[in-house]
Amino acid sequence: MTAPLTPPPPPHHEPSHDRAEGSQPLQQQPSLQEAPDGRSWQFWPEPSGGSGFAPAYGQDGPGMKTELREAAVVTVVTALGGVLLGLLWWWLAPNVALVGEIVNNRWTVFVKDSEGEQAIGVDGTFTLLALAVGAVTALGVFLVRRRGGVPLVVALTVGGLLGSVLAWRLGVWLGPAQDVIAHSKEVGKGVTFSAPLKLGAKGVLMVWSVAALVVHLGLTGLFGPRDPEEAPPAV
Repeated sequence: MTAPLTPPPPPHHEPSHDRAEGSQPLQQQPSLQEAPDGRSWQFWPEPSGGSGFAPAYGQDGPGMKTELREAAVVTVVTALGGVLLGLLWWWLAPNVALVGEIVNNRWTVFVKDSEGEQAIGVDGTFTLLALAVGAVTALGVFLVRRRGGVPLVVALTVGGLLGSVLAWRLGVWLGPAQDVIAHSKEVGKGVTFSAPLKLGAKGVLMVWSVAALVVHLGLTGLFGPRDPEEAPPAV
């Protein structure tokens, strides 16, 4: 007589929900946060308890578009400031005295004070005024927008150059007549008249931009927002 067959043990079945709980942890989703510099960042929680920030590269839109719009406004407003610089230059620049005489039956114009420094003073006045206007421009931009950025730097440079050119041409237009021979004939022989405004050194047209960049860089470095310090890793 044979022994009864012992049935094999039943297979161990784990509930599907138990297997789901023990297989792998739930995936943590990132959350968007705004960093101190105004850009959007993704916050990824770490299993160890730490945290990490990563730029949200999925969009290049709102941050960069806003910076470009602000840079365009800064460029236009800065360039229009050249009207003020031109008026101040025309008002404060020293006059270079000229006088017309007839020499060898030809009308000739001379500088009345050949040893004077009025001609150098014209360039110097423009330079000092451009330094002051550039510093004020940088201060105003920093107070309105405390963050830096490449678009803002380009806007200050281009706007300062355009404003300087506008101021130069406006001062020349408002100043005495450019045709000194015709002007001397009009006032008469031996009568003193003012020379037209002109810049002897065209390099002073860059003074505004350089001053604005230096002042804005200093203000941003001293009083601008700081990057957040990274938290120490959890032990």
